[in-house]
Amino acid sequence: MAKKNKEPKIRQPFNLKKEMPLLPGYLLCILWVLFTVVLVGWVILASLSTSKEILGGELFKFASGFHFENYANAWKSQKVSIFFMNSLLYTAISCSLIILIAAPAAYSLSRFKFKGNMLLQNMFASALGIPVIMIVMPLFSIITRMHLANTRSLIIFLYIAMNVPFTIFFMLSFFQNLSFTFEEAASIDGCTPVQTFWKIMFPLAQPGIITVTIFNFITIWNEFFMSMLFAGKSKIRPIAVGLYNMVKGMQYTNDYGGMFAAVVIVFAPTFVLYVFLSDKIIAGVTGGAIKG
Repeated sequence: MAKKNKEPKIRQPFNLKKEMPLLPGYLLCILWVLFTVVLVGWVILASLSTSKEILGGELFKFASGFHFENYANAWKSQKVSIFFMNSLLYTAISCSLIILIAAPAAYSLSRFKFKGNMLLQNMFASALGIPVIMIVMPLFSIITRMHLANTRSLIIFLYIAMNVPFTIFFMLSFFQNLSFTFEEAASIDGCTPVQTFWKIMFPLAQPGIITVTIFNFITIWNEFFMSMLFAGKSKIRPIAVGLYNMVKGMQYTNDYGGMFAAVVIVFAPTFVLYVFLSDKIIAGVTGGAIKG
């Protein structure tokens, strides 16, 4: 077989005049990257040091070596394992149920015309602008009267309720940009609207679903305010609240190496998501703006 001729890649020469207007943006990006690398690197180094080295300014000397036992101590003695598994449970269940609720709702709002369609869309969009602090007091009063506080099911319900409006609003653009020919072909083959959604439209919206799930995962994993109020028991606290209580307890334990090890454990899942799924995030965000 004859080899296909590859088109040569033409590399444009560097043009200083064209790049000069972008110089402030380049500088800001470089400064931000340096700041992030230094900050994250300092936390990682601190997690492998002793409290004496951290407080004494001897962090980069490592006179006593690397202390990987800080991670074991944080995982066991500081109950990070309990908080981590709680957050993993809350995040997995919440993200799954959010998609099961929001995807059919977004599909119905984007593809079917009925009375109140635009009203519902505007209500979901308006919900994004309501600060959580405005609903905390009435919500706390209702939950207290119904004796629902300090339960895992309540935490999951709150996470779902907080993220469904954003997910519906995000998914609307994806379903709106999918071609109607898919549904017409499915209708000819005898598919009901429900079958058409789950068998055809739902798989086609996978880029948007993956992207919004990543956003919801990061939001729920790092959520602090609501769980601080409604997760009073230690055994049901997520990792953000657990880390906060650990920081407060530093005045008694002085285990700063263990505290920074816990910090690394907390941000490790979101860091892994950004590293390995950054292309999915970009494709999902830009995919909603492209007509199908």
